Amino acid sequence: MKKLTLIFTLLTINITLSAQITDLEKGLKTLETDSVKSWKTGGLTSVNLSQTALLNWAAGGESSVAVNGMFSAFANYKSRSMTWDNSLDLGYGLLQQKSMGLRKTDDKIDLTSKFGQRMYKSLYYAALLNFKTQFANGYNYTSATDRSKISEFFSPAYLLGAVGINYQPHSYFNVFLAPATGKFTFVMNDSLSHIGAYGVDIDKHTKSEFGGYARAIFSKNDFKGEFLKNVSFTTKLDLFSNYLKDPQNVDVNWETLIGLKVNKYISININTQLIYDADVRFNKFQADGITPEIDAEGKPVTVSKVQFKEILGIGFMVKF
Repeated sequence: MKKLTLIFTLLTINITLSAQITDLEKGLKTLETDSVKSWKTGGLTSVNLSQTALLNWAAGGESSVAVNGMFSAFANYKSRSMTWDNSLDLGYGLLQQKSMGLRKTDDKIDLTSKFGQRMYKSLYYAALLNFKTQFANGYNYTSATDRSKISEFFSPAYLLGAVGINYQPHSYFNVFLAPATGKFTFVMNDSLSHIGAYGVDIDKHTKSEFGGYARAIFSKNDFKGEFLKNVSFTTKLDLFSNYLKDPQNVDVNWETLIGLKVNKYISININTQLIYDADVRFNKFQADGITPEIDAEGKPVTVSKVQFKEILGIGFMVKF
């Protein structure tokens, strides 16, 4: 009887330990799975090509070739106590026409990283870092052969650092408000800094500003509805006000990207960008639209304007 009791006890201990080990393994697997699921990554890349060939075309026109490429990706991490959102947007486009030669139609580098620590439910203490510049030289064309350089890599470039509060009820939507923000403008080209391009002081390469900043982003590429399942949609709005000078002049940068997969590889995408920066000035022209206005000192009169860019492309796209 004692032997049976001992055997039964040993079996009970073995079953209990096995169950505990199994539960521990399940817990570790669940922990590992949850850790992997905390990362959400995705994006899209596309290349659009258009070509027109004309020979002895009585109605007129000109042969042309245009190519435009873009890359947009994000990697976001979210746990119970923190978030870390990262995004990279790249764009570049070229147009070739016989009368104009080769010209740039798009050029963008935009990198953002934002870290948040949970304060209450969907509210986080947050810090953001954003960097913007371009790949290649940009020119102002006064004729088919005459041009002047107006931009290049790091001329301009913008670096923004902000500390504030982030509201993120979903992984695809968040609003960031930062009452303490530093914004730095870089114009490293000597000829551009000499004329005070992009708001820097004449012969200076950098300009620093301190103010308030707000950013709202909606980005989603995994819609469940049948009509939207092949759609990628991202829109983001940036607002900045310089406390130290003309705070009423709010800088605006609003970008929207819509990608639609027609089939596995063919896509349609629309990319728009609206910019307003009072420090970026344009020559004011007379009624003929050609002759610049001149002030009493003989200098061109300049004004700030809303900038808008729209790119519509049909081509090759991969969503991931």
